[in-house]
Amino acid sequence: MQANACLFPGPRLRTDADTMPAPAEIIDLITRFEQHLDAYKAGQYNETQLRRDFLDPFFKALGWDIDNTAGYAEAYRDVIHEDQIRIGGAVKAPDYCFRIGSTRKFFLEAKKPSVFIKEEIPPAYQLRRYGWNAKLPLSILSDFEEFAIYDCRFKPHKDDKASLGRIFYCTFKEYAQHWDYLAGIFSRASPNGRAAVEAPPEGLLPK
Repeated sequence: MQANACLFPGPRLRTDADTMPAPAEIIDLITRFEQHLDAYKAGQYNETQLRRDFLDPFFKALGWDIDNTAGYAEAYRDVIHEDQIRIGGAVKAPDYCFRIGSTRKFFLEAKKPSVFIKEEIPPAYQLRRYGWNAKLPLSILSDFEEFAIYDCRFKPHKDDKASLGRIFYCTFKEYAQHWDYLAGIFSRASPNGRAAVEAPPEGLLPK
């Protein structure tokens, strides 16, 4: 598969009239993260704290039952934390696995904010290995400060640049600007989003 054959085109230009506004809870998360950014990036703020404080509520805002409040049996819950997949004879655990019914749709691998997602190779390779081995078309790498979507349909190599296979990237300051695009793909309630994950159209890699 061509390395630049990606899942989705980048966000198209929209007018204010047809843009989906980010919900209030997302704006609150952005504001809080910016207010304490230096402390979050200092290194003591760990991945577990990041997940609970920011990534969990971010995906709750997209409609996912992060805490299984519906009480579904394990086989049917929306989100599996520390899912298990086998890679090269070893069991690995993506931080989040998002599912519809019992079918995996995408992984989210979390990092603490001191990690530079845009340029660091190991996190991108780790996520792409997860997606590739689970035969998922796309997955997400995020420390909330940064949000990267990767095309996982071609085999990763440990020396690949962090940008290889990345089809979308933004920082937390741009979540409101790109909310309609992100919700259109990853919202639990969006039929268009579910269809895109299940049968992604071919597109050109965004500039």
